[in-house]
Amino acid sequence: MALFGAVFLALLAGAHAEIPGCKIRVTSEALALVKQEGLRFLEQELEAITIPDLRGREGHFYYNISDVKVTELQLTGSELHFQPEQELALQITNASLGLRFRRQLLYWFFYDGGYINASAEGVSIRTALQLSQGPAGQMRVSNVSCLASVSRMHAAFGGTFRKVYEFLSTFITSGMRFLLNLQICPVLYHAGMVLLNSLLDTVPVRSAVDELVGIDYSLLKDPVVSNSYLDMEFRGAFFPLAEGNWSFLNRAVEPQLQEEERMVYVAFSEFFFDSAMESYFRAGALKLSLVGDKVPHDLDILLRATYFGSIVLLSPAVIDSPLKLELQVTAPPRCTIKPSGTTISVTATVTIALVPPMQPEVQLSSMVMDARFSAKMALRGKALRTQLDLRKFRIYSNQSAIESLALIPLQAPLKTLLQIGVMPMLNERTWRGVQIPLPEGINFVREVVTNHAGFLTIGADLHFAKGLREVIDKNREVIDKNPPAATRQPQASEAPLPAPAAD
Repeated sequence: MALFGAVFLALLAGAHAEIPGCKIRVTSEALALVKQEGLRFLEQELEAITIPDLRGREGHFYYNISDVKVTELQLTGSELHFQPEQELALQITNASLGLRFRRQLLYWFFYDGGYINASAEGVSIRTALQLSQGPAGQMRVSNVSCLASVSRMHAAFGGTFRKVYEFLSTFITSGMRFLLNLQICPVLYHAGMVLLNSLLDTVPVRSAVDELVGIDYSLLKDPVVSNSYLDMEFRGAFFPLAEGNWSFLNRAVEPQLQEEERMVYVAFSEFFFDSAMESYFRAGALKLSLVGDKVPHDLDILLRATYFGSIVLLSPAVIDSPLKLELQVTAPPRCTIKPSGTTISVTATVTIALVPPMQPEVQLSSMVMDARFSAKMALRGKALRTQLDLRKFRIYSNQSAIESLALIPLQAPLKTLLQIGVMPMLNERTWRGVQIPLPEGINFVREVVTNHAGFLTIGADLHFAKGLREVIDKNREVIDKNPPAATRQPQASEAPLPAPAAD
């Protein structure tokens, strides 16, 4: 009985789980590029380490080590890999640090000072970023674990008290190694919890596409990490800005990601495109009205000839009135994705009327238009762009078959109008595209689009158009003015520190 209840609850939870309209997979193929940029960023962070002064006494000798600065950093061995369930792990081995610091020594009344070059060798760092869904649906670094150690440290002492410094080097280098160990993990923790999260803040979650429509890229759950990829599921739904709380029920096929050969894969379901068209429909954007000189001259003559019998029965004041041609979509267009291609189906009314000045317009005819467009998708930079091409077009009357036959002469002129007058406007807008949820400074290159039954996938490689440092510094001022909620410092278990020991 308990087993039946558990199965029922699992099925109930699955029935209410929201289907993603967009999925993104980052594969292990991208990690070499990410590691290259990440190490460059990490070097800059570690080179800025602030090490406190070291003071001590040994017998009658008093020493003070101050103004410690990192002059050189070599990260020779490193590995970046995915770590189930939600982590991205970085392992650095056998790295080295070059240091320069000021020495001061007092023995009775004798004083010696100057600068010393030192090196920290055998530096090992292991850190892992835990990725999760943030409260606003964004991806966040929710925790940073860290393990760091420095195995050896050497200092090149000189000056009047060289022999004395050599005698004291054990105490000084061990103390500095201890202080250096203390600083590495807090720097990495800050880099992950504050700086990398500021980078993730540049990923659009719920933003405006234009003045009419917005898009919601909220994560639906925590990212899923395997040994070879990281998968993210997004709502991927458009919405009319005037109806911010409006939601479109997703009944489409869930997009699937199976490939791992490219750096990144993005999948879009039919729902993604349907929600865009329904949003524009609800926003009142899917209509076009041409009046007077806006109607092509040849089409104006043809329409007046076609409806001559109706026009001559009107009063003389109306006969020469400007002609109006109105095209209005009557239902949200629908997208169909098949292995053979992507099509958009549209049904609209075409209304033809005369518009006499200062008088109500006089309708001459109303007909139904069915059109089918082929849609080709492409990723450029980080924008999904669409190119539409008119494939099928027909007009008919919903009043009678006889009237439909009378409309046959208008078929070709209206199709030409659609191709010449309407399609360029549509393609100008769809080719501007909509942004994909990627951080600032990262773009897609060399994309390949593949259609499936009910969804399409785009495989691509990644390109850093801007460095992590450039993007983070751009947002650092915002961080400083609006600091995040206090982030706890790493606990001892996250950043174990060796006690000072003699070299």
